[in-house]
Amino acid sequence: MPTTSTDPRTAAAALLVPGTTCHGFAVERRETVPELDSDAYVLRHTASGARLLYLACDDENKAFAIGFKTPPADSTGVFHILEHSVLCGSAKFPVKEPFVDLIKSSMQTFLNAMTYPDKTIYPVATTNEQDLYNLMDVYLDAVFNPAIYTKPTIFEQEGWHYELDLPESVEGEGGGSSASLREGTLRYNGVVFNEMKGALSDPMSVLDDAVNAALYPDTAYVHESGGDPRAIPALTYEQFLDTHERHYNPSNSYITLYGDLDVDRALAFLDERYLSQPNAASRRMDAAVAAGEDPSTLAPNPLGVQAPVTCEYKRVEMDTTPENALVGLGLVLGSALDRKRTIAADILFEALLGSNEAPVKKAILAAGLGGNVVSYTAAESLQPYELIMLQNAQPGVARELRRVFQDACRDLCEHGVPRERLEAIISSNEYDLRQRDYGIADGVAIACDALSTWLYDDDAATLALKYGPVYEELRGDLDGSYFEDLLRELVLENDHMALVELVPVDAAEGSEGAEAAELAAKRDVMTDAELADVVERTAALRAAQEAEDTPEAKATLPRLRVSDIGEARPEPPLIVDTTAPIPCLRHGIPTNRLAYAMQYFDLSCVAFENLPYVTLLCRLLKQLPTSEHSAEELDNLLAGKLGFLSFTTEVMTQPDVDGVRPYLLVSAGALSEKIDALASLPREVWSSTLLADADADRVRDVLTQIRIGLEQGFINNGHSAALGRAMSYSSPSAVVREQLSGVDFYLFLRDLLEHFDERLDDLRAKLAELAGRIFVADGCLASFTGSDEDFNAYWDAAGDLGLGAGDGAGSGTLVVPEPRDRHEAFVIPSDICFAASACDPRRLGINVTGAWAVAANALSYDYLWNEIRVKGGAYGCGFRAAGERQTAFYTYRDPAVDPSIERVERAGAWLGSFEPDEAAFEGFIVSCVSGMDAPVKPYALTKRRNTTYLAGLDPHAREERRAQMLAATPAELRSLGADVTRIAAASPICVFGGRDVIAKSNACFTVINLLA
Repeated sequence: MPTTSTDPRTAAAALLVPGTTCHGFAVERRETVPELDSDAYVLRHTASGARLLYLACDDENKAFAIGFKTPPADSTGVFHILEHSVLCGSAKFPVKEPFVDLIKSSMQTFLNAMTYPDKTIYPVATTNEQDLYNLMDVYLDAVFNPAIYTKPTIFEQEGWHYELDLPESVEGEGGGSSASLREGTLRYNGVVFNEMKGALSDPMSVLDDAVNAALYPDTAYVHESGGDPRAIPALTYEQFLDTHERHYNPSNSYITLYGDLDVDRALAFLDERYLSQPNAASRRMDAAVAAGEDPSTLAPNPLGVQAPVTCEYKRVEMDTTPENALVGLGLVLGSALDRKRTIAADILFEALLGSNEAPVKKAILAAGLGGNVVSYTAAESLQPYELIMLQNAQPGVARELRRVFQDACRDLCEHGVPRERLEAIISSNEYDLRQRDYGIADGVAIACDALSTWLYDDDAATLALKYGPVYEELRGDLDGSYFEDLLRELVLENDHMALVELVPVDAAEGSEGAEAAELAAKRDVMTDAELADVVERTAALRAAQEAEDTPEAKATLPRLRVSDIGEARPEPPLIVDTTAPIPCLRHGIPTNRLAYAMQYFDLSCVAFENLPYVTLLCRLLKQLPTSEHSAEELDNLLAGKLGFLSFTTEVMTQPDVDGVRPYLLVSAGALSEKIDALASLPREVWSSTLLADADADRVRDVLTQIRIGLEQGFINNGHSAALGRAMSYSSPSAVVREQLSGVDFYLFLRDLLEHFDERLDDLRAKLAELAGRIFVADGCLASFTGSDEDFNAYWDAAGDLGLGAGDGAGSGTLVVPEPRDRHEAFVIPSDICFAASACDPRRLGINVTGAWAVAANALSYDYLWNEIRVKGGAYGCGFRAAGERQTAFYTYRDPAVDPSIERVERAGAWLGSFEPDEAAFEGFIVSCVSGMDAPVKPYALTKRRNTTYLAGLDPHAREERRAQMLAATPAELRSLGADVTRIAAASPICVFGGRDVIAKSNACFTVINLLA
């Protein structure tokens, strides 16, 4: 609901007149940003120098962000550690974890912080204006007056510290003698330290870092801003504080306000509470000046422009599997302030490399240099660059990749980049811009976008947001040689580029072994007093972590009450329209002149062993020619006419605990003016793709790309893979998901690729047979989201979608094997692990009500956060009670398996004795309900409502669950403790992790080398 009495744009126009001053802010200019339906105001706080951008618009999901220019001077990750650390208490809010307290108690729709290669951003979003001020208050005090100056343990916890693990026999004796201390194993721990171990287990991240180092050797971009685990322990506490003092000051800040809010109140708040008050940085500056120091020594790190350099070839070795061999070609595009050039380059490279039919990608794949080619435009730096990456690269092909790439680009410069491809990409981008589905709160995404130019020029606060004229100009440039000239400059004449090859090596002892040897050497040269100090400091850190916040400290935090929660957001009723040619779920949701059409095809007619072929069918559709268009023509047509078209599988768990219903889902979106294409193109793809004689090389390429994508997922998001696998040990629905997209599918795919030539004919026949059986009217359910006019136009054009009734052959053949606990640990190339345990609570006779969501919140952000993240050093952890059909524990980028398992086993006991104060408990309820009430984009809302229908859930279940959350009591949560203990005991465990980490576990896993 709007919180101001007048339209926010009208109110802002009356208050913020350019040339005037409002609450200490000089209003420099006002601009209309039609792309965002907003007016932008650029202001500067006169006293402090803080910059501010306000985007006045009707969005109730208000946002605030403060960012700082933070170019690193080394790879110790100091800015990443600061990002974590400043949110661990401040002068005004002296609690241990205000960030977590806000997650537990606010109505936030976004709450996080991000470290980029040259900036750090602290954004929040909420639909409640008072909540916005609460969040702003905590964040601003955190960045300007953090507790890091009085609590060194924050640096140790979030950054790094030594720990000395003593043998059990020594611990039992007290472990106090010098001899016993020398029997201990010295190790590093820390949240960021462990996070970056996980991040840099990803070969693509390692390659990107190496390319940056080669492209920008004389600038801040040569460093790993997140921190290199080999460099993080070089950071001292004193350097940490000095870096904060030099960078976290208002004159180095960029503040964004967004949405329907009282801007007069917001500016007064910023001025009176923070920008006109002293802070850590200003006090340091005053003291330095008084002492006669040169103030320039307190200046932020510089961010300079890199003169053009050419790196002809660089080799980087990494202890990883052979499949992770990579080659990267980096091309600097120019200046971040040349928005037309950056956007044009993004369009150009998407046209050349964005699909298997793109001309340059096709040439590279045809040369047989590797399994896949991807590219992306890194636009959020002073000098944007394009990275072309060859995945699953053959040995020694780096220079050949560059030759093939340049030859293909040279040919296009001479003969022209196909205009239909460029037009299609421009149309696709414009669809995305109209849809505005950023995946996060709009105001947060827009604040980050603004900084992609504003950080480098105070006059460029809105440059990145006003893209309309750029696209209009680029459409005009299709008639000339602009794109060919740009391609020539960027590829053939570019003197600022780098070629980097990442070569997998089988390190004799692995990175963990090298680290252990380093630490053993450090232990050996430490004095007895230094070893004793490690033990004492670890004990002091544990004591600080375990200490409860005082009631007085807790009382400082701003909190919302349940009474601040509004009524549930009303949704239009879901209508099952049986007048349409195919039964259709009809959604009356505003879409900004977009339309979404979906078809759910029942897969119960497919035998279990054939389910992996359904996934292959989904991935090959759109990649192969149809009877009407070549693959290249189809690729251009889909991009130019539709916003998207996807073929995926979804598995709906049913009311019966053993019930499962899988579907093949066809989803498409289009501009309202392209309804005819929305009706015709998906049908053409599913009904007339030439599967029976599919080109072998084309099929092999797609299958290889699927394999590579799965492997990247195992490495980067192993907790998701572990959750799915753990659930499959007890849930038939999860067994089906594993067969369609999990580990079982991956193993099927690897085997298929290893025997591809001999199985190709059978594969073609199987895909054609499945398409004929699946794409029929029997059991098909449609869905449409859009205006009434679009709905009628769609069905007028679609008719019956060309779906026959089907002959019933093979129907009812899906028989799901009985789940069983496999107790697996999958080895992936990593220095950390991901672990999960999950089950369907219905098997235990447990009814998961809305109170369970409140309990999950308490467990995740109180007990598990403190035990597994704060003490254990894992980057993430949590407990999920997803609706009524899944409960699960998980850890993310965890340095060890067993300590987390033990802490999970104690979770129920903790909940059983849970006695929060009234304000804290009310906060748990507020955050749970607000999460349920958060605004949802039309497409996501459509899918959620469809899932409710197809899973046989009560359409009023969400309202009932919300009411149960609001009615929850501490006593009710305590009563769930015994059930949580049962769930922890009955939920099978699965781990994805590094070999060394798994080997240290005593859990007797069946260890599987997943990536061979």
